[in-house]
Amino acid sequence: MSTLHEVALLRLAAQRIAGPRPKTPAEAVRRLVAVQGQDLPGALLSVALRTAEGTRTDVEAALDAGEVVRSWPMRGTLHLVAAEDLPWLIGLLGPRVLAGAPARRAQLGITDDSIERARLLAVDALTGGRRLQRKELLAALAAGGVEISGQRGYHLLWYLSQTATLCLGPMADGEQSFVLMDEWLPGPRQLEAEEALAELAGRFFRGHGPATVKDLARWAGLRVTEARSGLAAALPGLARLEVDGVEYFLDPETPDVLAACREEARGTFLLPGFDEFVLGYGDRSAVLDPAFADRIVPGGNGVFRPTVVSDGRIVGTWAWAGRGAGRTVTATPFTEFAPEVAAAVPQLAAGLA
Repeated sequence: MSTLHEVALLRLAAQRIAGPRPKTPAEAVRRLVAVQGQDLPGALLSVALRTAEGTRTDVEAALDAGEVVRSWPMRGTLHLVAAEDLPWLIGLLGPRVLAGAPARRAQLGITDDSIERARLLAVDALTGGRRLQRKELLAALAAGGVEISGQRGYHLLWYLSQTATLCLGPMADGEQSFVLMDEWLPGPRQLEAEEALAELAGRFFRGHGPATVKDLARWAGLRVTEARSGLAAALPGLARLEVDGVEYFLDPETPDVLAACREEARGTFLLPGFDEFVLGYGDRSAVLDPAFADRIVPGGNGVFRPTVVSDGRIVGTWAWAGRGAGRTVTATPFTEFAPEVAAAVPQLAAGLA
């Protein structure tokens, strides 16, 4: 019988926040299957923290090289994924998201004809390896007679990405450019539905475990029955543990990884907002006292604050103060930081600059 504290430490090891980091950003992202990416600076930091000798510049370079791609592979939300994984993830998880798209299109006054017109214009504007920032691509759609006012433009680019026409590619002036997915991904993997579900489940539990079936379902936007089916296929390659009557699944190697880095795992970490250590699970009680849940996502507004983690538990939040080279980190405890945590924060902050 394990404990929730052990679950938290095992997650730090599984996600490679503690322990041996992958050599490249692509390997770090591949391990997690997908990394929450609506806040791009935070996503870059999340990956950098999980990469040996990694920096946000290295992660940007992986985006520019097409090794890591940012798009909307699941739940209609931006994520970073390894380039070869994007097509099969969209194929498996996209239809569920798209099922709700007609209602939103009706609200915005977007017709099927306007979508296809936008698709043709986007393909024409980007074919041949061309890259356009959002404003430039929307201008091309507008010039072709497509209405982009209000939320229409964003929805069209989202829909074209969700249907495997577009994705976000290299950085330009601090912003990612849109590219054609087929041109940008030279070696995509194509998996049949059952194979894709097994792949998703196996890699989720290896990269995030200990986690539950409900965690997988919520994270990927699956029905619980689908998550169970994926788990059944992946189960021969996974280990199982039980805490308070709840079943968790994980990589069989994770306990050994934690054993080798337990002292580090019990230390202090500064994680960005929207990090997978928080967003990767429906039930966060192993790492966060529910009484403090509103401290990391005030009012349930969906905007997750950066967190201070100590001994596997989230004990406070942090934020940048100031700008440029002189900026510092201000950390706010839920109650009171232990002396070693308070001492670690400025040292860790220096490594984030």
